Amino acid sequence: VQLQAFGGGLVQPGGSLRLSCAASGLIFSTYTKGWFRQAPGKEREFVAAVSWSGGTTSYTDSVKGRFTVSRDNTKNTVNLQMNNLKPEDTAVYYCAASDGQVTTRIASYRYWGQGTQVTVSS
Repeated sequence: VQLQAFGGGLVQPGGSLRLSCAASGLIFSTYTKGWFRQAPGKEREFVAAVSWSGGTTSYTDSVKGRFTVSRDNTKNTVNLQMNNLKPEDTAVYYCAASDGQVTTRIASYRYWGQGTQVTVSS
């Protein structure tokens, strides 16, 4: 099972980035997908998640209204559209997969991809 996140980079405050995560080796469509982030010196935290059908989503309060999580099961990908980025969004972003329902609990996500760096700075 492999998850690969990509799309990170350097962006100015107020800018946008779109992260994507490709999965292989599992039945992608049956897994809840989540995005987490970890800033230097801080613990990894939940950002967003989407159910296997795409019908249920969850966001941490600090990104509500700015980030949108979506998935395309035909392409085995999950995306995180990030708008109006702020310096505090700077972190390494990880995608993860859970065989349970949408949850913010890190321990519920069994599979993890490598991270992609997002830096928001002028």
